[in-house]
Amino acid sequence: MKGKFKKAFSLVAAAAMSAVAITSVLPAYAEKDPTKSETTKFPYTIEGEDLEGATLWESIYENKIDGYSGKGFTYLTSDALSFKVTVPEDGMYQITVRGAQILSEEGRLQTVAINGVEYSKTVPYYKEWTDIDFGVVRLRKGENEISFLNKYGYMAIDTVTVSDAVFPDITKASGVPCDPNATPETKALMKYLHSVYGKGILSGQQEIYGGGHSVSTDIRYDAGSDKCVDGKGNEYVIDRDSEAFDKDGNKFYWHCSDDKRTYTYDEQNRNYKYDYYDQEFDYIKETAGYYPAIRGFDFMNYNPLYGWDDGSTERAIDWVKNRNGIITASWHINLPTDFDNYELGEAVDWSKCSYKNNSQFKIANAVKEGTKENDYLNLAIADLAEQFLILQENNVPIMFRPFHEAEGNGGADGSGAWFWWAQDGAKDYKELWKYLYNKLTDEYGLHNIIWLQNLYAWSDESAEWYVGDEYVDIVGFDKYDTVYNRHDGLTSGPNEDCNSNVYWSLVDYVKNNKMAAVMENSTIPSLANMTVEKASWLYFCTWYDNGQDNFISGDNYNNPETVKELIASDYCINLEELPEDLYSFSGGEDTPKTTTTGKTTGTTTTTITTTTTVTGGISVSESMGDVNIDGKVSLADAVLIMQSLANPDDYKLSEQGVINADVVDSGSGISPADALAIQMIDLKKISVSDLPITSADIEKIQ
Repeated sequence: MKGKFKKAFSLVAAAAMSAVAITSVLPAYAEKDPTKSETTKFPYTIEGEDLEGATLWESIYENKIDGYSGKGFTYLTSDALSFKVTVPEDGMYQITVRGAQILSEEGRLQTVAINGVEYSKTVPYYKEWTDIDFGVVRLRKGENEISFLNKYGYMAIDTVTVSDAVFPDITKASGVPCDPNATPETKALMKYLHSVYGKGILSGQQEIYGGGHSVSTDIRYDAGSDKCVDGKGNEYVIDRDSEAFDKDGNKFYWHCSDDKRTYTYDEQNRNYKYDYYDQEFDYIKETAGYYPAIRGFDFMNYNPLYGWDDGSTERAIDWVKNRNGIITASWHINLPTDFDNYELGEAVDWSKCSYKNNSQFKIANAVKEGTKENDYLNLAIADLAEQFLILQENNVPIMFRPFHEAEGNGGADGSGAWFWWAQDGAKDYKELWKYLYNKLTDEYGLHNIIWLQNLYAWSDESAEWYVGDEYVDIVGFDKYDTVYNRHDGLTSGPNEDCNSNVYWSLVDYVKNNKMAAVMENSTIPSLANMTVEKASWLYFCTWYDNGQDNFISGDNYNNPETVKELIASDYCINLEELPEDLYSFSGGEDTPKTTTTGKTTGTTTTTITTTTTVTGGISVSESMGDVNIDGKVSLADAVLIMQSLANPDDYKLSEQGVINADVVDSGSGISPADALAIQMIDLKKISVSDLPITSADIEKIQ
């Protein structure tokens, strides 16, 4: 070791041993861990027969399963089997059972509860001891109880292992549209989405569809002066082509307007009202200071039954062309309730239509030429294509979410389906999806679509609904949680769970080939929960307020302070923060993992550099070398490394701090060389931009 190296090292070591020197630089989370004496060492394995409530088995009646460890195993038959572990901080852990299941060759549903919150999975038939993955779960700081419940049971348990969760590198997900003929704008948008995936979450909001929020005004038609005026005497332009007469023979006009909007006459109140589509968006702006990046639409009103133009296409174009935003859309396409007696092309009152299950409509027939179902579906697709062609002609790409929430309450046979498109099961559903895809791309020449598919994670069967990589760009989950189904340890208030178990299930279903998003939600996941659970959702899109369920503005669904915290954070990307070149974005695969985004608070603009981790987790650090996560790299970071090495029980690094500390021979773990490299930055021998460096680099600098 060279002399200069020794000298530099001794400076850091001396600082680490000085109680006075370190007090002012250590963050609160680096203080002594109050639970260190009770913390479980991971990976932790417990014998099945040692579980609370267990009995010792050496065979399942006449069936012997050789190769068990310990004295034998336990068999889940009646009482719950449980054990406890203690963790230093809220975090994610993997549960693996070395088990067997010989009761049912069709598989057996098994349930594990984490502090009372249940997770279920179907365990296949295993006649030999097999490692069974029970998924990644959240454990809270302190003591946690893990229980196996006999809901259906009859699983043999040899051992249970709890280990630190290891996540895949989600940046490997595709950023290329599944449509090889996608328009340049569509390719650019996909590149941008991929560039931020795992590094931030895009904010989104669904607009109310149909007539919008109805807002009453004091505008009235004055027949004497033949004018539309309000209470202040302001005059409005009358649409003379909308002349009409009420039941008493009094003349009025259906529409008048000003430079902001068009107003519609309300016969009952004899005044004018208007349709307000921006209510939720203005609320978010007023609450958090930003507009959402993504605006959600629904094209259900363009249909063969009662089709009418509610202006969705024009508003979508405006959001992209004039606001530089991103659009997404669902398609609640309706069927006539009495499909058997419906005449193709017949106008039907909306009350006689539904997107719910319809036993008169066979999904297999919908993709079969010459059937009534196919003829109807083709009419519906034609109406949709007409609007999407308008978008394409205006160079507007759309993230399209057709046939959503297919699995419903669970089951590949369609028994849990809520909507007609999934009622006959996963197999027919996938053929329906492919038919729509081919019809829009091949027949109508639509290549401005990013295809979104909803999936669930009720059981292993959920994966059967996935249509396939060649037909889907992004997968997603619709988050409507309840108070009792949460994992953050709280029992009241909005459920701000980030549903990490669903996220990682979806990533697994698509073999990490596709990005995953919260495509529809009631409660927005909290920044804190996403940080802990490392669910790197691409975006969220809150459903609209309807007066009864006010999903964004109702504090029973969303705490305004939590919403503000997330949207105003550097992790969240909003409308004002989208790049100006969004629809010609060329970063794509070459975009570095470190990106710069600006946040404006009051009159001060701060620029924060966010770094992604290779585990797919959420980055909360500002820079490599920032070990104490205080927004800068300084001697304090070097001191903290040495303290953590000398006394790891007393001075724990945060998870992100561990990642940021590994600056020498990246991936080799933390060593005194990392502290030395950071001190070299403090001495201005190297800069933060030089990191990571190698051991050889250090020798050269000395």
